[in-house]
Amino acid sequence: MDFNRIKLLVNTVKYLKFKQITYRVLYALRKRFVSKQYLFEVKRTVRPLKWSNRIEKYTSHLGENEFCFLNITHKFQDKVDWNHNVYGKLWTYNLNYFDFLNQLSIKRSEAIMLMKDYVERIDELKDGLEPYPISLRCINWIKYLSKESIKDEVIDKSLYNQYKRLQDNIEYHLLGNHLLENGFSLLFGAYYFEDELLYIKARKIIEEELLEQILSDGAHFELSPMYHQILLDRLLDCIFLVKENPWKENLELLSLMKLKATEMMSWLREVTFKKGGIPMVNDSAFGIAPNTSSLISYGKYLGIFPHEVELSESGYRKFKSDSYELFIDVGEVGPTYQPGHAHADTFSFELYTSKPLIVDPGLSTYNMGDVREKERSTLYHNTVTINDENSSKVWKGFRVADRANVTIEKDKKNELIASHNGYKSKGIKHTRRFKVEMSEILIKDSINKDIEVQAHFHFHPDSQLKVNSLKNEVKVDNITITFDSPVKLKHNIYKYAQGFNKRLEADKIIVTFRNSLETKIKIED
Repeated sequence: MDFNRIKLLVNTVKYLKFKQITYRVLYALRKRFVSKQYLFEVKRTVRPLKWSNRIEKYTSHLGENEFCFLNITHKFQDKVDWNHNVYGKLWTYNLNYFDFLNQLSIKRSEAIMLMKDYVERIDELKDGLEPYPISLRCINWIKYLSKESIKDEVIDKSLYNQYKRLQDNIEYHLLGNHLLENGFSLLFGAYYFEDELLYIKARKIIEEELLEQILSDGAHFELSPMYHQILLDRLLDCIFLVKENPWKENLELLSLMKLKATEMMSWLREVTFKKGGIPMVNDSAFGIAPNTSSLISYGKYLGIFPHEVELSESGYRKFKSDSYELFIDVGEVGPTYQPGHAHADTFSFELYTSKPLIVDPGLSTYNMGDVREKERSTLYHNTVTINDENSSKVWKGFRVADRANVTIEKDKKNELIASHNGYKSKGIKHTRRFKVEMSEILIKDSINKDIEVQAHFHFHPDSQLKVNSLKNEVKVDNITITFDSPVKLKHNIYKYAQGFNKRLEADKIIVTFRNSLETKIKIED
């Protein structure tokens, strides 16, 4: 018996909601003992919705059964293998999402052929019949069929039965963004089929989850700017759907969706850097979500405009001057019951000057293994580690056991002080202080024990470092970084994620110190 693994599992499961555990057991039993066929007939004539795409999807279908997802291209020689899993489950998921139907260009004949092939072979599917890809695929099919004014009874019947399957498998065992995506998709299905039961379920999920998942400062509670963008895009689509297709009178639902879209857009605009990029905190990657400017434009089209917002409940803070933008994470792992996209990154930060300087290494894979573990680890973020351990116990790809608890001690316009107990088993508390001026940033790390620890600083691949170990100094362009405690500087290399399956070597500085470390970042004009 592996006692440590049992302890890890217990310290993970204890944070789950009773509802999650109940549905995990229920779905497992049903899968084993119940077999259900989905052969329902569509009850009424289906008419395409009024639809036009406001944000085009990335080009992933290259024509003639060739696809590119997550920076990996594959061409199927005969028919598409919808279960193709050579590149990991997320690649297979993307193939089954059918996002490519709404890219800038796809031949109508190919689009219909791919949908009909999917319908004919639906009994062969594996990952594609899970509720999350069903949710995304059904939205994409409805968008495309409506935009192109396609009426096809065979496709519609399959689509209807996919919704019946989704109804039976709502992701109550996961909750979080998966459940909200289920609700958004059910709303599209309700409007497309004018189905009252789908509508009732969709409205209940959307209303409850928007109130649960959108924090007081407008952040999505999984605290990934990438997923925030994805969900905001979907929310704007739902607003467009309801406004342009007056099947039902639902002013309350529309008002709530517009309110939450405004809050989400306001938070997103606040955290987005001047050059347009988002912080790569938690599970965030380049080339996946719509960018902030396109989402703001979409909102403007719908009459939704961002307003000034102060970062608070999300645990993120941002200091800005004419010389720099400093983004800081002083939040808890969240949400408590669904931290699958969380990293052990407490007190990490990103610094942009005229370009990215000190950065989060980002995300390159969801595949289980060393790379995924490393990219979630504390030593792969701009914070302090003790014995290379994680401040929060991230494990097995999407799990978190014990978590760092954060106490914010001072939260002012030009100063932020917080402490965490992520190493409480060793009786250690880490306190980090940020003090900012117009062209200077002071970071002070304090450990409540006389032990040797390491501070990590990851630089953007475009940065050219000049390291002077004698002076405890690093220079990059017009920036000088000094460490004014007795320290040991180590110049290292790490792998920066430019997107999924795309990593590039970049410079990293590891500073070993005892008790406390003062880091001064000076930006010259």
